[in-house]
Amino acid sequence: MTAPEDHTSLEQLLALLKSQAGSGKGPPPVDKWNPAHCGDIGMEILADGAWKHAGTRIAREPLVKLFASILRKDEDGQTYLVTPAEKIVVRVEDAPFVAIRADRVGEGEDQTIVFTTNVGDVVQAGPEHPLRVALRDGEPRPYVHVRGRLEARVLRAPFYELVEWSETRDGKQGVWSGGAWFELGTA
Repeated sequence: MTAPEDHTSLEQLLALLKSQAGSGKGPPPVDKWNPAHCGDIGMEILADGAWKHAGTRIAREPLVKLFASILRKDEDGQTYLVTPAEKIVVRVEDAPFVAIRADRVGEGEDQTIVFTTNVGDVVQAGPEHPLRVALRDGEPRPYVHVRGRLEARVLRAPFYELVEWSETRDGKQGVWSGGAWFELGTA
């Protein structure tokens, strides 16, 4: 899904999500395409979300968004750019996307948290798009599911917002979204 240029209200953002859900808009059906593996052309996605080809940063945002729309992570753990005719390996340092923004509608158990990624995906955290927190060097590193086997790493500022919106339950700090409880760590 593509994020609107101007979020005039969170309600409009959620309405956009709902209208796009059944409209056929969004990424191509890469999960249905099964081309032969075509090789490695030096594509990589850095931990900060920057894309590179043969060591050179891809600066054209529309091109990055196009590539992101045909990205797929397979059962073998590899990430690929996939078209009906080609399948190109992409090295990913951390997660292929970065959640740069978190917005909240409601509070407590009734709240919904909506993430916007660096490539314009908009996802509502919940059972279909769960949040998880991994520890890396003893530090929490949160992720939200975007599509397929692809996740976005939640940047520090949106993570701090999650912590601000969180509550303690059975000794664990966590946040509600879309009717689901997601642990963020120990209280």
